[in-house]
Amino acid sequence: MSTAKKANGRVTIPDIAARKGGEPVVSLTAYTYPMARILDPHVDFLLVGDSMGVVIYGMETTHGVTLEMAIAHGASVVRGTDHACVIVDMPFGTYQESPEQAFRNAARVITETGCAGIKIEGGEEMAETVRFLVDRGIPVMGHVGLKPQSVNMSGGYRSQGHDEVGAKKIMADAKAISDAGAFAIVIEAVIEKLARDITEAIPTVTIGIGGSPACDGQVLVTEDAIGMFADFTPKFVKRFAEVGDQIGNAAADYAAQVKDRSFPAPEHCYGKK
Repeated sequence: MSTAKKANGRVTIPDIAARKGGEPVVSLTAYTYPMARILDPHVDFLLVGDSMGVVIYGMETTHGVTLEMAIAHGASVVRGTDHACVIVDMPFGTYQESPEQAFRNAARVITETGCAGIKIEGGEEMAETVRFLVDRGIPVMGHVGLKPQSVNMSGGYRSQGHDEVGAKKIMADAKAISDAGAFAIVIEAVIEKLARDITEAIPTVTIGIGGSPACDGQVLVTEDAIGMFADFTPKFVKRFAEVGDQIGNAAADYAAQVKDRSFPAPEHCYGKK
C-alpha cells in the first residue's frame, strides 16, 4: 500500500508489519489535534512520542512525561486522524517495573486513547515484557540504539554502535525484541552500517531515525523537520520547511498592524461594510 488513504479506513498494525523490504513506511510525530489533521493524509503512522516533554513542555529530557499526558495527547491525535495508524510512547517508569505493570498501563493507553499500539524502549532486558504484552493482544513497537529514556545511563544524546561491543549489544537487543513479537522496531542514532545490518538480520520492520536509508521506514520529530526550533537541529534531521520563521514573521506583521490600527479593518468588524 502507499500513503494514499485506504479505501477501507486506517492503516493497521498488520499493514505496517507487512512492509518489510517493500515500500518504505512513512512516519512523523504528532502531539495535538491540529497537527494530526495536517499530517494524517501523508503518513502511514503517527507517533505520539514522549518527545512531547521537550517539544511541547520545554523539559530538558523526556523523563517528566506522565502516563496521563501521554493519554491526553494520544487521544487528541487519534481524534485528529482517519487514515494514519497511531502509536503512543509509554513514558519512563510506566513499564520497566514488571510485565504486569506494563500491561496495566499499556491497556489504559489503548482503551483511553483508541490508538493501535504502544512503543517501549529497551532491548534484551525488555524482551520478556514485549512478549507478555503481545501474547495479551497489545501491539508493541520496540526502540533500540539511542534510548532517550536511558540518557542518564548513556552519558547524553550520542550516536551509538561505533565500537564492536556496542554494535553487538544493539544487534542483540534488536534480535531479542524482534523474537519477542514486536511488529516494528525504531533504530535511533546508530551508525549507518549497523542500522543496515539490523534491517537485513531481522524479519521485523525497522524504522530509522538517524539510522539508514536501508531501514524499512523513517520517522522524524515533526517540529525538527519543519524548522520550529532555530537553536538546535540533530545531525539526522533534514529541515523541509522553516515554519518557525514564518510564524515569527506573521506575529510581527500582526503586532505592527495592531499598533498602527490597520487591523482590525472594517471587513473584520461586525455591523460595518
